[in-house]
Amino acid sequence: MKFRIGYRTLKTAVGTAISIIIAQQFGLENYVSAGILTILCIQVTKLKSLRTSWDRFLACVLAMPFSAILFEGIAYHPIVIGLMLLFFIPTIVMFRAQDGIVTSSVIILHIYSAGQVTNSLFLNEFGVIIIGIGVALLMNLYMPSVDRKLEEYQKEIEKNFKIIFCEMVSYLRDHDSKWAGKEITETATLLDEAKTLSFKDVQNHFLRHENHYYHYFKMREKQFEIIERTLPLVTSLTLTVEQSKMMAEFIEELADNIHPGNTALFFIGKLQKMKAEFSEMELPRTRDEFETRAALFQLMNEIQHYLHLKSLFKGIPNQPSNQKNLYDAN
Repeated sequence: MKFRIGYRTLKTAVGTAISIIIAQQFGLENYVSAGILTILCIQVTKLKSLRTSWDRFLACVLAMPFSAILFEGIAYHPIVIGLMLLFFIPTIVMFRAQDGIVTSSVIILHIYSAGQVTNSLFLNEFGVIIIGIGVALLMNLYMPSVDRKLEEYQKEIEKNFKIIFCEMVSYLRDHDSKWAGKEITETATLLDEAKTLSFKDVQNHFLRHENHYYHYFKMREKQFEIIERTLPLVTSLTLTVEQSKMMAEFIEELADNIHPGNTALFFIGKLQKMKAEFSEMELPRTRDEFETRAALFQLMNEIQHYLHLKSLFKGIPNQPSNQKNLYDAN
């Protein structure tokens, strides 16, 4: 496995050191706990970090009155710690702040170790909590942009789509079946990775509730499902007819125009025109020709569904396209 220091690792290391230094400079007891809080609160996204920080803050604050009531009311004894956790943990779960159970337990043990509850002890623990969580939130304000990586995924997926369509064209024209099909598995992997990354990007923007790339990859995923259905249909065609050549020409043009821009309406219109031409052609003379033309008609329906999905996509804003042409007017 390759050794790599990522942004989260770097932020965790720097943030932990800063938290401990600040807590130590303020003369707080148990100052190293501020570093522990920072480690636990730095997450992979801003939204997750904010949620985790709130859970830990709420749990730690609630731990202090729980500790005061039970330790002072009963005794400073290990059995009391167990008794308190018996009631404290369900309370935290009720508030949906279960991520804070571990850190709040540290606060409980601090109070237990002190042997008495005082205002200065509470202020000390509160200071540790604020510093540890505050530094983590500040460190997580910066998240590297993933737009370039998402664009790379987009280009790779579109390139694979084009290869797959070109292989369909080759088979429709010459029944060439030498293709290994590695682009199928590659595309499935790329789509999964791209969706995960684009969803993570949404959680790094508090005021953004959607990601155009995420919708784009969801659209491509649905199109890919159609492509997977059409491949066995294409390979089942054993007879070359005039309609096969027409379909091959259409798919070839489609392959040359795979990009984020919306050209679907142009191709839908062209497909409808080709359907009308098919219906005016001479009827099939043999059973094999009939089955081939029926399969081609089914293929046309699948391609129409493929194009319909693209027509519903609004596009990726502010992305330059080298495909701006007359098709984009539709």
